[in-house]
Amino acid sequence: MKIGIVCYPTFGGSGVLATELGMALSAKGHEVHFITYNQPVRLHFHPNVYYHEVTVPTYPLFDFPPYETALTSTMVNVINNNNLDLLHVHYAIPHASAAYFARQILKKAGKDIPYITTLHGTDITLVGKDQTYAPVVTFSINESDAITAVSDNLKEETYKYFNIEKEIIVIPNFVDTDRFQHSNKEHFKKMLAPNGERILAHVSNFRKVKRAEDVVTMFAKVHEKIPSKLLMIGDGPERQNIEEHCRTLNICNDIRFLGKQEQVDEILSITDLFVLPSQYESFGLSALEAMACGVPVISTNAGGLPEINVQGITGYMSEVGDTDDMAEHAIEILGNDKKLQTFKENAIAHAKTFSRQRVIPLYEQLYDSVLASYKATV
Repeated sequence: MKIGIVCYPTFGGSGVLATELGMALSAKGHEVHFITYNQPVRLHFHPNVYYHEVTVPTYPLFDFPPYETALTSTMVNVINNNNLDLLHVHYAIPHASAAYFARQILKKAGKDIPYITTLHGTDITLVGKDQTYAPVVTFSINESDAITAVSDNLKEETYKYFNIEKEIIVIPNFVDTDRFQHSNKEHFKKMLAPNGERILAHVSNFRKVKRAEDVVTMFAKVHEKIPSKLLMIGDGPERQNIEEHCRTLNICNDIRFLGKQEQVDEILSITDLFVLPSQYESFGLSALEAMACGVPVISTNAGGLPEINVQGITGYMSEVGDTDDMAEHAIEILGNDKKLQTFKENAIAHAKTFSRQRVIPLYEQLYDSVLASYKATV
């Protein structure tokens, strides 16, 4: 099967999932063509993988370069030149509308191609609800040959805020348990925590919705009771404010900002507790990857997080903003070696239910179904 994948190439969940999906499909013999403006951060060489860069010329006439138009044209060229069977677009804006536009152009030339839209979160819960975009988002989603969402919560949110006329199929995010697994990095751990301190970690794009400042507030309370270090992984618009918050609390010496990291699995292998205090998560892929590495999770109960973090089993959930409750649960886990080990084992076991081996066949079945329906109507 020849599949075109359209995504954002960044460290965000939608780009990571799309890239991991494409790599997994290529390993199973499918030919995968990535179409985006930069090479995706997790994309590695494979004989069945191709990358097509979207370039957007700049002209004085345009205040804003017309990326959607350039993306549409690139889609048309890639489909024609490589005889793709279907398009799978991740994140509705602007990928679903560009796919629809490309399809109409191809129809004029006597070629048709189905497209599948996967919804990831803020394309629905934040950006998509803006009335500037809502009509186009609704239309292009409804024109998709199939619609998927990464969690039951996101499916419900989409039906709540948009007039979606088709079934939304839930296919959860997945984790590559061959890569994300606990490995012995004790030498690395001793460098960061030479006196045996517990290590907490947070991974995000440091946007307001992630509430990364709450991680620091919570950590300060844990730090008072248990010798510990905090690793802040990622970067984004709130980083400067968070660093200032660290200085205000006078705990900078025990917090490290590591920036964007590709080898997150190695860092998670030395981590004792993962913290995700988001205002909203459609799924929480970073938490799942932590669990696969044997790291219990302290999170909020927002969005799709209850679908992966099992209360009292793989970690604990608290109300958004309740850093006292988060700290109490963290201290409970970190202060007891036996309990910590139990939570670690539970996290690994639960993460395996979201393994790549279990989820990829669901996408393959969907592709086969869409192509069969498409061919029956042509």
